[in-house]
Amino acid sequence: MFIVLRIAFGENDIARLVIRAVGHKRSPNHAAWFQTGESKMPGMNGVLARLVDVALIVGGALVASHVRFESLAQSRIDGALITFTVALALALFPIFGLYESWRGRSMWRLIGQLSLAWMIVQTCGLVLMFSLHRTDVISRLWFGYWTAIAGGAFIVSRLATHAVLRSVRYAGLNLRNVAVVGSGAHCLHAVRKLQDSPSSGFRASAMFDVHSSLERDLDGVPMFDELQKFYEYVRSNGVQEIWLALPLSEESTILSIVTEFRDELVNIRLIPDVRSVALFDSGMTDLIGMPAINLMASPVPARALVKKEIFDRAFAACALLGLAPLFIAIAIAVKLSSRGPVFFTQKRKGADGRIFKIYKFRSMRPHAVEMGVVKQATRGDPRITRVGAFLRRTSLDELPQFINVLRGDMSVVGPRPHAIEHDQLYQNVVNGYIHRYRIKPGITGWAQINGFRGETDEIEKMQGRVEHDLYYLRNWSFGLDMKIVAATIAKGLVHSNAY
Repeated sequence: MFIVLRIAFGENDIARLVIRAVGHKRSPNHAAWFQTGESKMPGMNGVLARLVDVALIVGGALVASHVRFESLAQSRIDGALITFTVALALALFPIFGLYESWRGRSMWRLIGQLSLAWMIVQTCGLVLMFSLHRTDVISRLWFGYWTAIAGGAFIVSRLATHAVLRSVRYAGLNLRNVAVVGSGAHCLHAVRKLQDSPSSGFRASAMFDVHSSLERDLDGVPMFDELQKFYEYVRSNGVQEIWLALPLSEESTILSIVTEFRDELVNIRLIPDVRSVALFDSGMTDLIGMPAINLMASPVPARALVKKEIFDRAFAACALLGLAPLFIAIAIAVKLSSRGPVFFTQKRKGADGRIFKIYKFRSMRPHAVEMGVVKQATRGDPRITRVGAFLRRTSLDELPQFINVLRGDMSVVGPRPHAIEHDQLYQNVVNGYIHRYRIKPGITGWAQINGFRGETDEIEKMQGRVEHDLYYLRNWSFGLDMKIVAATIAKGLVHSNAY
């Protein structure tokens, strides 16, 4: 239980209370209900899965040999390499969780882990052959065929097994009964997720309402508001799982249920309700080997940020090269329109609040600026030049920001950066404003293609912009970025609010 509770709380009072309650009566069987999944012991299913994988590796090597060579006598396959690969796969695949229960897990994530594990095994095989100077013994084309055929066979076998299990579970077999303990919307959400995922292998069989606030017998799931009757139902109906969909304050309920079932083989899982304190959907992360829940942190994972960074730099470099003639033409027009520099620069906040200098084509005549005050452009603003008005209306004045993207200050897509003086003003009056800086600001964004651009002369306009920016953070994907880029090109260059 200590492991499960640390995932949610770390070393807090709840964990210590539970440890005191069960720590002196632990038996070897208690591990079954401490786990966050089903048994990790090999068992018959695990042994069968390993035998199938061995057969696929050896069979893949033979099929690849048949494809590569006309006859077995001509084949150049290495029995020692195949033996090493089988041994390494049997050692490495369990580390990636490939022989654990799939119940409730994402099939596509499992396929990704399987592909990664197989590529690591084959890479290690190549390294071994290079180390032993035996690369001339094997055919590189055969090795490539073998890697592809065996990898494809792994994936097909998992998908086929998963399809069979889905059919069996849709038929009402091979299900684990789950009793959900909670209250309010979070409890309902957990039950709905169970009912909407019949192929997961879990079935909602009972609910215990901590505060007696929910409707009775939700879609056929019996509801209890007395703990003793709930306990009797769990024991008499073969319930194998109890999910605690509770807020952090319900430590007494958690302790009571854990204590009640501490000598029984019932999995108890904690699904904490952290919506009241978490700005974004709270994901799990690993901090120096310790599991933690993100309450306020960037919802975009580090791996995704690397992918976004690569796209940004490549896109910016291509844009600057492709638009070079247009840059030169605009620079000449700006220079001829009024005295002053071609570029306008201003300090803005980037990711994590870092200050950087943003570049734009100058669209206004040089004018005196009051210290600490930034006056936004308004419709018919006399400071704007004729060329500048065209640039602002078409957003061409923003093109030099590709330089910022190439330098790493900005992203192609993200929340638009505001003047620092505006940041200081809106941070205190607009909910969630500061969290726009969890990632790099962008040249374009979700708010901009949805009409929230230009002057923000009312708090409501800024609130709407921030809400769209936070939506972008919560729902970020590479596909969403491409959608925003396409929408910007299609309809974002000219807008009535830009002046």
